[in-house]
Amino acid sequence: MSTITASPQSGHDATGDLDPRLQRLCALLGVTGARLSVIKPTGAEVIGQHGPFPDNLTVLETTVSRTGRSRIIADTGADSPGLARFYIGLLIESYTGSHGFILSLFDNRPRSRQMADHLAMLAREATALHRIEHQKHQLEIQQRTITDFEAVEEHRRSLFDRASATARIGIWQCNLADHSITWTNGVYDIFEIPRDEQISRASTLSLYTDDSRQRMETARAAAIANCSDFSVDCEIVTRTGKHRWMRLTGAVESRDGVAYRIFGMKQDITEEKLMGDQTRFLAEHDVMTGLANRSQFQSRLSELDQGRHTFGAMLLVDLDGFKQVNDTYGHAVGDECLRQAARRLRECADDAGLVARIGGDEFALLLRNGMTETDVKAIADRIVALIAQPFLHHGHKMVLGASVGFASYTGGSAEDLFRQADTALYAAKAAGRNTSRSFIANAA
Repeated sequence: MSTITASPQSGHDATGDLDPRLQRLCALLGVTGARLSVIKPTGAEVIGQHGPFPDNLTVLETTVSRTGRSRIIADTGADSPGLARFYIGLLIESYTGSHGFILSLFDNRPRSRQMADHLAMLAREATALHRIEHQKHQLEIQQRTITDFEAVEEHRRSLFDRASATARIGIWQCNLADHSITWTNGVYDIFEIPRDEQISRASTLSLYTDDSRQRMETARAAAIANCSDFSVDCEIVTRTGKHRWMRLTGAVESRDGVAYRIFGMKQDITEEKLMGDQTRFLAEHDVMTGLANRSQFQSRLSELDQGRHTFGAMLLVDLDGFKQVNDTYGHAVGDECLRQAARRLRECADDAGLVARIGGDEFALLLRNGMTETDVKAIADRIVALIAQPFLHHGHKMVLGASVGFASYTGGSAEDLFRQADTALYAAKAAGRNTSRSFIANAA
């Protein structure tokens, strides 16, 4: 059986900067580690590496070396923390063809089969690009001319385009000497720019929103200064006016510590972003009414205990007579009453702070700083008046009331403020319901 051994100095071509190149490849493809080994009759010898190595890496590489075939494993099924869940092992010929290499890419997170295939193809093309650059350098030394580079570059672009079309990924590079940029077709498609159009960095910057452009430029400048990598999610406005989200990754190449080129990937993540926004919305909002839910309310309320005094008063609202409506007309009508009540609460105070549903027929409002006791009472009284107006639904006319308790923040904890507003709410109910009470007035 073949074995894997480590050799810090192997003497093979162009390995002096191999580890940084593997690091940039990891950043480009979004994996935690990479290793390059040369195949010898006695086994495989490690000549470059980056990242923490899982315990099952040697077994995976040995299989590639023994079978002489590349392997793509989207999910190894390993369930221990120290084992790789995702693995790509690519067989690569040397420049001279005298021996071969194994390029291993791995991560502790599995991938889908489709994404694993895309990453494998991109990795092959990245190594092909490195080979092209090496051959270009050799030809420059021998001939000082390259007659076939444009054809090779076009072939590389075509391969990248086929690999990235489904994943909505494109490759870009920027020459820092003159700021000229090169895109594959995938990037043109993300920005909805005709593929044959001449582009400049200045013209493409105008397609980023102001905030995204500032964040991207800051990350890019830091990467150039440190000869490092960067990744940033940006919002763009395409040539046709569509808003999209794009993940931009870049790796800086340098000579003698001076950056001369940046290259990386741009990927359309609009659907991912929308799904994330929807997930966050559902986590923070009540599905029925669209108001903030109890979790978001508690999170905002806890800001008091964190020293952030972002609001000045709390109102607690309880719908009077809601149970009778539910029992008489059914839950569908009751749910509609809750939705209408939520709209009325928004009308009263949505621009003044946070409106939340914290229970079945219980609501809470956090009002911004700067409101006087008179302002808060006016909102409470308006809530009572609006909720008292009849609720209409499919020919049914329902009459509800609202008991409102409110308290202004004068110091203390979040729990203190909630308890004060709750005490005022009970006072409103004790006063006959369909009214409001202040904690201060109640205490007096």
